Amino acid sequence: MATDTAIEKPQATTQPEVMRSGPVFRPYADICESESEYMVRADLPGSSADAIEVTYESGLLTIQANVEPRRDPAQTRYLLREYAEGDFHRAFRIGEGIDPSAISAEYKNGVLTLHLPKSEDVMPKRIEVKTT
Repeated sequence: MATDTAIEKPQATTQPEVMRSGPVFRPYADICESESEYMVRADLPGSSADAIEVTYESGLLTIQANVEPRRDPAQTRYLLREYAEGDFHRAFRIGEGIDPSAISAEYKNGVLTLHLPKSEDVMPKRIEVKTT
C-alpha cells in the first residue's frame, strides 16, 4: 500500500462555490485504501439512488445528491423540528493512481459506496526470480 494518500480534500480557495437555492450539506465520508483500490463511503440520508450524481473530471471526484422535502412546510405544523433539509455536495482531489473508467458506485441504506480501482501502473508487481 502507498504511504501517501492519493485522495485529498480540496482547499477552500480552490473549490468552486456550489450554487443552490437551499442549504447544501457536506456528507460525512470515510476513505479506505486496499492493495487494489480506494473506497469512499459517504452518508447521504434521505436521498435516492437516482438523485445522486457522481462525476470525475480533471482529477476531481464530486458527489452531489438532491433530497426532496419530506413534507410540505406550508401544510405542516411542527412541534419540534431538528432535521434540516437540503442537498449534499462533497468533492475530493484524486491522484494519478486510479483507473477512471473502472470507477463504480452503489447506494444502500443511505450510504453511497464508491470503488476507485488503482491503475495497473501503480499496482505492486511481483518480480519472479529465476535460477541459472
